Amino acid sequence: MSHPTNPSFDIAHLGHVEMLTDKFDESLDFFTRVYGLTCSGQDENSAYLRAWDDYEFCTLKLTRSKTTGVGHIGYRAASAQALERRVKIIQDSDFKVIGWVEGDLSHGRAFRFEDPFGHVFEIYYDTVKYAHGDHDKPALKNNASRFHHTGCAPRRLDHLNLLSSDVTEFKRFMETCLGSRVTEMIQLDNGRIGGCWFTVNNKTYDLACTEEHGDAQARLHHVTYATDQREDILRAADIFLENGVHIETGPHKHAIQNTFFLYVWEPAGNRVELANAGARLILAPDWEPIVWTEADRKKGQAWGLKTIETFHTHGTPPLKG
Repeated sequence: MSHPTNPSFDIAHLGHVEMLTDKFDESLDFFTRVYGLTCSGQDENSAYLRAWDDYEFCTLKLTRSKTTGVGHIGYRAASAQALERRVKIIQDSDFKVIGWVEGDLSHGRAFRFEDPFGHVFEIYYDTVKYAHGDHDKPALKNNASRFHHTGCAPRRLDHLNLLSSDVTEFKRFMETCLGSRVTEMIQLDNGRIGGCWFTVNNKTYDLACTEEHGDAQARLHHVTYATDQREDILRAADIFLENGVHIETGPHKHAIQNTFFLYVWEPAGNRVELANAGARLILAPDWEPIVWTEADRKKGQAWGLKTIETFHTHGTPPLKG
C-alpha cells in the first residue's frame, strides 16, 4: 500500500520574489518594456511588478541595491490559521528565525526566516489583490487583467531557482518550513544531491535548488515567468534579439520537468527565464520523486543544444575576484 507524499498544504503558492538590482532604471525598463510585466506601483526603493494574469498586486519586487541577486522569497499561506501553524513549526525548528515584519504596498505583515545559506523567506496571508482599471479591464471577468502586447507579455510568475552548497540541507529546510515536497531530483555519483525541484501545491514545481559551484552564499540562479504556449517563447527570442538582450541559452527543452525554456540576463546581470511547462500537474497524492542520475544528466537537455557552461557558473550576485 502506497503512502501519501503530498505536503500539508498550509502554504498556497509562491507569491513573489524580491530581485535586487544595481541598475534600477535599466532593469525596470527591461522588465516593463521588453519582458512585458506591468508596474502596479512604486515606493522609494522598489517597483512592484506583475504579469497580466497574476491576481496579486506584485509578483516581482524590483529593489534598488548596491548589489544583485534575491532580496527575499515570499510564499502566501492558505489561511490566517495556516500561517500561524506554519510559523510555530518554523519557530520550533533549528532554522534561523527573523520574525514578523510589516508588509509593503503588496501585502500585510509577514513572518521571515532564513535557509542555512542566507536566502531570506517570508510567509504571509493578507495580500493586496490587483484591481484593474478601465485601461486594462479584461473582456473575461475570470482574468486578473487584460492581456497586453507589451514585450514578451508572460502570463504569470512560475518559479525561481536558488543556489546552495548543500542541496540535501536545503531540502530539509523546504520540507520542514514550507511543507514542500520534492517532485524531481538529481542524484550525483558522489552521493550528493545535485538539485531538487519543490512544490507546495499541484504545480510540478515552484522552486528549484541546485548546487552552488562557487565560493558564495545566498545566490540567485534565476526567476521565471510562464507563457501560454511555446510560440510565445520563440517570439520572445526575437524581441530579446531586437532589444540587445543577452540570450544565454535556449529555446530548448529541459528533460527535468519537461520545461520548454529561454534564459536571458537582464541589464544588472540577474538571470531570468521564460518557460512553458505544458500541462503537467502533480495530481498523485503518493507521488514519488523522479530521480535523475549523473549519467542521465550527461545526456543533456531533452533536445536542443548542450547546456552552456555559464548556466552552471553564473549566479547573482557575481563571484568576487
